[in-house]
Amino acid sequence: MPDPIEVNYVPDGDDWQVTVSGRGQQLAGRAPGLIAARDRADQLVEKLAPEAKFRTVVHLLNGDALEFTTAYLTARLGKSTEPADTPKKDAEPNTTQAEPRPADGKPRLTPVRPPAPRDNSERATPSTTRPS
Repeated sequence: MPDPIEVNYVPDGDDWQVTVSGRGQQLAGRAPGLIAARDRADQLVEKLAPEAKFRTVVHLLNGDALEFTTAYLTARLGKSTEPADTPKKDAEPNTTQAEPRPADGKPRLTPVRPPAPRDNSERATPSTTRPS
């Protein structure tokens, strides 16, 4: 089994530098964004080992495969790394207002009406005859 091919990703502003190493060779490339960098890495791996039917490729960010996987999936799924309670800069301001409270500060209670009684006149009545 041949040695795995390593792909190292290094952020460079909004771009990414990609270095593919393996089989005694090293190829480098650049791409705008991590998703494009992953695609570029696939192209470089194909150049490095075009004849290989099966190849093992390890993608690394800061020397860590898990860190790359986390960053890649975050970029791929479009999730933000900001905490959920942090308001977004582009978010619409909240224009809804809380319901005003009475002067005593207690929440206002809205009465709940019981459901209307059902009309049981059309209900079937059980048969009083028994089969013989």
